[in-house]
Amino acid sequence: MSTFNPRQFLLELYGSAVAAVSAEKCLPAYLPTPPVNGRTLVIGAGKGAAAMARAVEQHWQGDISGLVVTRYGHGVDCQRIEVIEAAHPVPDEAGLRAAGRIMEMVRGLSENDLVLCLISGGGSSLLALPAPGITLEQKQAINRALLKSGAAISEMNCVRKHLSAIKGGRLALACAPARVVTLLISDVPGDDPGIVASGPTLPDPTTCADALAVLRKYAIEVPANVREHLESGAGETPKPNDPRFARNEHHVIAIAQDALEAAAQHARAAGITPYILSDGIEGESRDIAVMHAAMARQVAARGQPFQRPCVIISGGETTVTVRGSGRGGRNAEFLLSLGVALEAHPGIHAIACDTDGIDGSEDNAGALYAPDSLARGQALNLRARTLLENNDGYGFFSALDDLVVSGPTRTNVNDFRAVLVL
Repeated sequence: MSTFNPRQFLLELYGSAVAAVSAEKCLPAYLPTPPVNGRTLVIGAGKGAAAMARAVEQHWQGDISGLVVTRYGHGVDCQRIEVIEAAHPVPDEAGLRAAGRIMEMVRGLSENDLVLCLISGGGSSLLALPAPGITLEQKQAINRALLKSGAAISEMNCVRKHLSAIKGGRLALACAPARVVTLLISDVPGDDPGIVASGPTLPDPTTCADALAVLRKYAIEVPANVREHLESGAGETPKPNDPRFARNEHHVIAIAQDALEAAAQHARAAGITPYILSDGIEGESRDIAVMHAAMARQVAARGQPFQRPCVIISGGETTVTVRGSGRGGRNAEFLLSLGVALEAHPGIHAIACDTDGIDGSEDNAGALYAPDSLARGQALNLRARTLLENNDGYGFFSALDDLVVSGPTRTNVNDFRAVLVL
């Protein structure tokens, strides 16, 4: 182990995790048979939508056309499928126009036609089409409040579905009577396909009452017209028993577990025993970090529940309740809280990154932590506890030159964390 480089090892784990859930690797096996007498239209939204569209183009046997919308900087060159970039995590006019164009494209299709819908995380913001009577500005304000509230992704998307003219199955209804096949890369804990990107082509079991309950839970004030839209039931979504979904199908082609298994395989090859804790961890980033730190310390001190050397791997989607004014990102927040809890414990290293290459709304995927991180920060007059209270994990790890900057990966199965105990 004398030549073992913990930093390089952790970066390789992240790289193997991302590679395992790329569109090129995961999508081709799920392509449906082209229609005999109809046309094929490709639509989609998400951080992985452009890469998914390119994979379709490279493997599709027959004519295709269509449009997908992805986050700024996440586009790729496609020949037959148009790629539009828009804002995430708060929607903008570009996303509004793209959603409107997609709805127009799918109208008037026949039962012989096929709609191939490519969905990945981020689509909730990128498919921005407010319900009648609700403005984009109102949707933007509600999105910002939800993002700061600490709400789980399922709760946020419940609200988004009921304030939309395209989410929560409405896009599929606009495609009828054409057959809709949806391919999804899941970024949500539990991999419920109806939650990914707020399920534009899948029926929705949640209700307007559920959306109102989320707004009450997090004390989010909304304009009178938005409240009326929900209270009146005008925002109700199509439900699972709706016969208009009968011919449609969906396939989840990549999930967080795939990424964790790939990282575990890489660890074994390097002689480090991996343990996958969970692929669906939710909760406050700083609290999840304290739990990971306690487990790592138990491993180091008592060989429980695992023997060292080992690496504890986990995924899911943590949240940050924003109270400070720093530059955050839930993975940087996780690592800063982990460092505070570990108190420079020797032999424990960690990485936490988002598999889409973007930690929150910053330019990094995440960061790396080492036993000397807090001491190096203190030498730069950076107090970890103070920065944590200000939600400034980005500022801390940036000063140490320990940010992980991968650029957009064009896939997204959410958080990847690995805690190495030597």
